[in-house]
Amino acid sequence: MRRVVLGSAVLAGVLALGCGCASTTDDTAAGAAEGAAPGAPTGVTAAAGSATSVHLMWNAVGARAGVSAYEVYRGTAKVREVPGSVHMVDVVRLAPGTAYAFTVRARDGEGRLGPPSREVRASTPTATAADRSAPTRPGGVAGRAVGATAVQLSWSAATDDRAVVSYDVYQGGTRIHSVGGNQTATVVTGLRPGTRYAFTVRARDAADNLSAAGPAVRLTTGPGTGAADRDTAPAGFRATSHRADGAYYLDLAWVPPQVDGVVTEYEIRLDGRTATSLVWGGNAPRDEASYSFYLGKETGRTVRVRLRARLPDGTWGALSAERTVTTGTADGADGADGAGGTG
Repeated sequence: MRRVVLGSAVLAGVLALGCGCASTTDDTAAGAAEGAAPGAPTGVTAAAGSATSVHLMWNAVGARAGVSAYEVYRGTAKVREVPGSVHMVDVVRLAPGTAYAFTVRARDGEGRLGPPSREVRASTPTATAADRSAPTRPGGVAGRAVGATAVQLSWSAATDDRAVVSYDVYQGGTRIHSVGGNQTATVVTGLRPGTRYAFTVRARDAADNLSAAGPAVRLTTGPGTGAADRDTAPAGFRATSHRADGAYYLDLAWVPPQVDGVVTEYEIRLDGRTATSLVWGGNAPRDEASYSFYLGKETGRTVRVRLRARLPDGTWGALSAERTVTTGTADGADGADGAGGTG
């Protein structure tokens, strides 16, 4: 399987238009609709991740605010920038045993920069020499669903020859949350209604040694009744082919699923098998996306193609409708529709 990473400067045929993500107050959304800058991010937290890093998290600014990126500041210096789909980040290359203050600002697709969040502080622990011993894995992991979009997790503390600095929460293989080493419980938000998740917890020490994962806890969120229940399959999926330099190329276009956050990764399937994983390294498309890749030199070859998105909560969304493409035909496709589904 190929994995293609698209940077912000090399879009490989991707059409990126502006749109928004997440939720906020009516006042903030109304202000954005009138051309105002996004509001200040709320719920900002900071915790040391190691002797040289601090982990920050915050709530997404409103769906209609059109946030394209978040800027993270240490004091007055901008130290990180992440896409609007990302609501947590590690600030690295810090000094051990040092106190830091951070703020976060949202920027929209027009370049308008919102006000800073409230300032949060965190202190990195003192570095320890030649520490190569990872913490023990957390045990006793338990949890329960809290409504349709959140779960509460708890675990027993890990041990380390120095000290546990933080705990990382994973959904499948994707880290989606982190807390300080003095915590053995947390609430994970931004999940999808009626969805089954598998969470694990790993401990980290000041030298950035990471423990093995604790036992997985499987939870299903409650049923939803609103916008969070939207279909997670890419919409308006189209597939054609064109010929260039003696070979055929498959041309795909789709509308990203309307979920809480921006989708940055897709899996493309040919004839029921994964053909490639497509990842945007910069600002991912929000209103419409397209991608073209080499199919081969054979005329009259027929392929079935579908794709699905990796959602911001770490799970895969539903598969798109299936399209059938035959190389060398008048338009490259037969226009057949297929049913969406989960995969």
